[in-house]
Amino acid sequence: MREMYPRPDFKREDWLSLNGSWDLKFDDEDQGLREKWFRGFTKAHDITVPFAYQAELSTVEDKDNHDILWYQTSFTVNETGRSHILNFGAVDYEASVYVNGAHVGTHTGGHISFKYDITPFIMEGENKLILRVYDPMQDETLPRGKQYWKHQPESIFYTRTTGIWQSVWIDILNKEHLDAFKFTPDIDRGSVNIETYFDHVELATTRRLKMTITFNDQVISDDIYTITNRYLSRDINIRNLHTERSNIHGDGWYWSPESPNLFDVKCELLDADYNVLDTVETYFGMRKVEVRDGKFMLNNKAYYQKLVLDQGYFPKGLMTAPDDDDLKRDIELAKEMGFNGARKHQKVEDPIFLYWADRLGFLVWGEMANAAEYDARYVEKINKEWIEVIDRDYNHPAIVTWIPLNESWGISRVAHDSRQQHHSLSMYHLTKSIDQTRPVLSNEGWEHTVSDICGIHNYHSALDIRQNYQDAESAISHTPANRLIYARGYEYNNVPIMITEYGGIAYVVDDTGWGYSSVDSPDALIEGYRDLTTAIGDSPALHGYCYTQLTDVEQEINGLLTYDRKPKCDLSAIKAINDSVRSF
Repeated sequence: MREMYPRPDFKREDWLSLNGSWDLKFDDEDQGLREKWFRGFTKAHDITVPFAYQAELSTVEDKDNHDILWYQTSFTVNETGRSHILNFGAVDYEASVYVNGAHVGTHTGGHISFKYDITPFIMEGENKLILRVYDPMQDETLPRGKQYWKHQPESIFYTRTTGIWQSVWIDILNKEHLDAFKFTPDIDRGSVNIETYFDHVELATTRRLKMTITFNDQVISDDIYTITNRYLSRDINIRNLHTERSNIHGDGWYWSPESPNLFDVKCELLDADYNVLDTVETYFGMRKVEVRDGKFMLNNKAYYQKLVLDQGYFPKGLMTAPDDDDLKRDIELAKEMGFNGARKHQKVEDPIFLYWADRLGFLVWGEMANAAEYDARYVEKINKEWIEVIDRDYNHPAIVTWIPLNESWGISRVAHDSRQQHHSLSMYHLTKSIDQTRPVLSNEGWEHTVSDICGIHNYHSALDIRQNYQDAESAISHTPANRLIYARGYEYNNVPIMITEYGGIAYVVDDTGWGYSSVDSPDALIEGYRDLTTAIGDSPALHGYCYTQLTDVEQEINGLLTYDRKPKCDLSAIKAINDSVRSF
């Protein structure tokens, strides 16, 4: 259970998993700091990390609200001469970390990874790790996604996730070690740009970086650089005048859902005598996405996206997959139905999911978990966390679109409020200022300001789609949710138009719940999917779709699969429908 190295896109060999049984104590009276629980406390519960206390797999499974939690565990250090980097995959929302009673740091943001160098705080033998979590349920300015701020889940909102919900581990490194690498492919030039900072390397002595790039075990580049500055940027020619490495004839060596080609990279930090001080294994894909002449382009060719909405919830783990393979299996099931990607809805997904999307060939729209209400503090919170998301996930070729905001969540007055419009614009431009390689939607679904793709949410009938999406003008003027497609003062600018939520057909298998429409048999579910999807595919104005949704989630029963991933109908029939839709 959750035994895979948590960052397979940046893999190290020497690490210690801290997943497993921890002590847990609720602090509803907020007395832990006064009583110095950070030095140790008497447990009230055993909890299985990395599952939130609300989840069945946590072994606590308490659905009551507890805004303040304390976690406690111990770990063994065999040698203190090496750096120990403590990593948290995600902790919702504010996490204060203590090692052996000393405060190491506090991180805010419930959906993104963070780490601390705990070397100064550890000792040989047993060490105590304590975590204080603060996650105020009723603060609607927190970026929380689908986690409800009320006690009982209802409508489109689900059970909360509080505290640790992704893996915890320690990387054991030499004092001098490598940090993150940034890969930016340029298929037009046939090269990849590689950037890194040497924040943990002694520049006063001779240090070298060895980078070996291979493709299917064939060495493409094997270079050694003498490190003279904190920052390194190098362009590596990948094509090297070989036509078969481009997509002039076939897919070549480029990355796509049909041919998910990846280049493996081994990065080694060497001392003056060429001894290895640190090793990291990573990868990149030669892939280009852009918007051109009203179409989404993949590797300079028009590409029709057939996506499924995936909320990433599990019946026993909530936002945490019970097993690493469950993340892979969701992608395999979606591809089995003929989808070439997913919009990860209101959830920043586990890096292991993104790893398998890269490996299996599966487009991902990366989406920030949004807040419900707007104020200046909300702006600070979401900006900070969103920057961290883009920075961590930049290298994944599977991610082809960024969505900082969805359906005016947190900016409910954006249609006419200039302040909230500025925020929407700022999120668009902030994203572009960090990553110019991917399209960005300023506000997915409706009330766009400036977006590279015009995503529209429409849960109406196939007839409605056929009548209102024959050209761009009719598509933009139609308001299926009674919301303007563009905020006042902004207009459509020849970008691809996609129906990025539709369907939501409920078919009850094991339980009762709701959907946007309902049917009473597997055949009716297939026919409903066929009618809606072929209507979209027949529209000359539409250039892709995203069906709601992959699985049921709690009371929302409009998945093609049940909550526990059982097919509701013949999946090959869904694939046949998707395959029949035009692909330019």
